[in-house]
Amino acid sequence: MMKHGIKCDVGPALAILLLGLAVPVSAKEYTVPAGIDVGKWFAGLPKDATAVVFSEAAQYQSEGDIVLPERELLVIDGKGSRLILGKNSNGFTSPVTGQKQAMVHANYRYLIKDFASIKGGRKAIDLQASLGSIVQNCHLDAQTEAAVDLRFCLLARLSNLRITNPRDKGVVVRHGDWKGANGFNSQSNNTVLEQVRVYCMTSTTAAFTILNTNGVRMTDCVSEGTGCDYDIFLSARLDGTEDWLANNTVVKSFTLSNFHVEHEVRKASIYVNMPIKATVNLENVYWNSPQKAPVILYTMGQLNLYNIGWWNSSFWIGTRVNAPRINIFNAPSELELKDKVVRDNRAGFLRMVDPLPRNGTLQLNYVFVRWKAI
Repeated sequence: MMKHGIKCDVGPALAILLLGLAVPVSAKEYTVPAGIDVGKWFAGLPKDATAVVFSEAAQYQSEGDIVLPERELLVIDGKGSRLILGKNSNGFTSPVTGQKQAMVHANYRYLIKDFASIKGGRKAIDLQASLGSIVQNCHLDAQTEAAVDLRFCLLARLSNLRITNPRDKGVVVRHGDWKGANGFNSQSNNTVLEQVRVYCMTSTTAAFTILNTNGVRMTDCVSEGTGCDYDIFLSARLDGTEDWLANNTVVKSFTLSNFHVEHEVRKASIYVNMPIKATVNLENVYWNSPQKAPVILYTMGQLNLYNIGWWNSSFWIGTRVNAPRINIFNAPSELELKDKVVRDNRAGFLRMVDPLPRNGTLQLNYVFVRWKAI
């Protein structure tokens, strides 16, 4: 480097500091020892760690939380091992206490992959305030609260996950719930779920829950096992109640493609309460058995159904408002409105159910079936 015509020699480390890049000299991988408590071991993880591998034993255990360190990127590779969690453990977690901390923490991301199973605990994955984190190729079994809970996880990706017997919820994608967080400033926007299968048990309330979050996309996912309350619970209601219309104005869309349902639900297969102008696109949904509850329970949003390949005579859509916004494209011949004649608040596949206040009489002004098969 030349300064005033004088050559100055600086070492690589000093050059990095001069450039303002505080990065490790090299990537550093650490192996989790056999026979230790994983959470306690993570608490002492060196600051230069860029990767952690589980290759010393076939099975590990952690009685409490496994708190993830703050890293630009930390790779956690299960190497096909099994991990047993204590009953109060939140699994791999990145706790946040306030919105100011969350904004800093959003610079950190994690890749958690390749566990043969993560069993037990309150949660297996509990990520808070992250940008671009990925969980892939894991089996999550018997968590009591949620197998995966994402809060303020922007551009997150859940891929090739098997979730078995969640005691309450399978996957939850939502906004932050710490001090200073709300449904406007801490969403898990543009999160992607692909090839995620939830095998429900009797106590399961929802296989998939998406709350106050925009642009979530689900592809090639499955909900099966014992019947649950909901396969997908989709809401943008800020106060957490469902006694009125969604009121989060920054939530604009949700996309579902190639969704397979293989059980009978208790309350509704897909619950929708989105802002009036938000688009909810449901494409190629297959319910493989008759249903007593509605396959869709609609409260609000621009609901678009595409390419529904099979419609059993028991299937129906419930609406909680008197003027639902529903468009149906490439529908099977059974999906019809009987000349838009309403009797007893029913018209073909559509029924008024659990109506909101002042929503007493079903109207079909904004319900259209287009390009129906003969």
